[in-house]
Amino acid sequence: MSVLLITSGIYSNAKERVEKLSNKLNCRIITDNEIIEKTAAKHNIKEATIQKVVESRKIAFNDFTHENEKCTACLKKTIAEHIAKGDCIFHGFTGHMIPEEVSHVMRVLIITDKETRIQNGITALQLSEKEITKNIAEADKHAFLWTNTIAGKKAWDNSLYDVVIPTDKIDTSESVNLIIEQVEKISDISENIIKKESSDFELTASVEIALSEAGKGLFAEADNGNIVVTIDKKVLMLSSFQQKVINLAQNVPGVKSVETKIGKNYYKTNIIHNYDFETPMRILLVDDEKEFVQTLSERLKMRQFTSEIAFNGEEALEFTSREDTEVMVLDLKMPGIDGLEVLKKVKQTKPDIEVIILTGHGSDEDRKKCMELGAFAYLQKPADIDLLTSTMQQAYEKINIKKNLHAAD
Repeated sequence: MSVLLITSGIYSNAKERVEKLSNKLNCRIITDNEIIEKTAAKHNIKEATIQKVVESRKIAFNDFTHENEKCTACLKKTIAEHIAKGDCIFHGFTGHMIPEEVSHVMRVLIITDKETRIQNGITALQLSEKEITKNIAEADKHAFLWTNTIAGKKAWDNSLYDVVIPTDKIDTSESVNLIIEQVEKISDISENIIKKESSDFELTASVEIALSEAGKGLFAEADNGNIVVTIDKKVLMLSSFQQKVINLAQNVPGVKSVETKIGKNYYKTNIIHNYDFETPMRILLVDDEKEFVQTLSERLKMRQFTSEIAFNGEEALEFTSREDTEVMVLDLKMPGIDGLEVLKKVKQTKPDIEVIILTGHGSDEDRKKCMELGAFAYLQKPADIDLLTSTMQQAYEKINIKKNLHAAD
């Protein structure tokens, strides 16, 4: 039962080699796109969201939605299900999610030097050297970001692979034969071991899907139904959080026992505030003073308020048009579209967003205009952080009242 992970650099002439391997080993080829499509369909997630995760792009309000963690775990689940069936070749980068403990998977890198890749691209696509070079840079960037996230290593790091095929030095037939020889060397792994490794990986993925509800920094390991969860993040109340983790994992079919351990990134904050939110707010900070708004975001984060940032009115309007923002903290004096115009347009298009004006240049007339346009509050810089967080809490309470009234209707 052959399972291979084949990673290749763009324009490394890997496709022909993978197809010949598929025919000789009687294995189906599974691409990243297929993994993404199947994951989206099975777990009711937008393909575009999964694509963002695979390309290591930021998910807005992830502290609220935990989409990154859910997508990652669901991708693992899809890969694990294919491994359990056997006789497959993962061609792409998502297969790097397969843990080292799954020893019956052969890992192969098909690559060549950059100059050869450029020439291969020019020949295949009849594009300019500049266009091909740009394509290579973009593809390699996503590859390196992904493998660094998953394995902490660069995409072409030899230590990630059992076999490295330099296509400028080894032709297709020799490449295929070399890989098959290596596959045969691990073919004596017992069926029981293969079954256990596959089962453990699939259960690990299922548990991590459940744990995604609790956000980032949680990593599961399975051993015959016994689960160990590493808590690798900041936690305010450790014992309470450990119990939550155990409860989430225990509800997964196939789990026999659950224990937790602390990872190297765990620490207990000394700042505890009594803000009682069932879920974090979706906060957008809008200010052209980059140092100020970034510092404000960090200060809010210390108080368990996570936020996104826009540096001008145009960015703010574009962001709110595509993301479910709840509270906006808005400066008035900005180049381009100023705060008053942003407030006006937001209240026209997204009236449920509560806007808190935070400005150092406003006047009584500005305050009056803002409140008439529907601002929730008007505050002056320098920001009193306790007043700001208290105002945010009040805005969130208003949002919840509206939600409850809509639900009652």
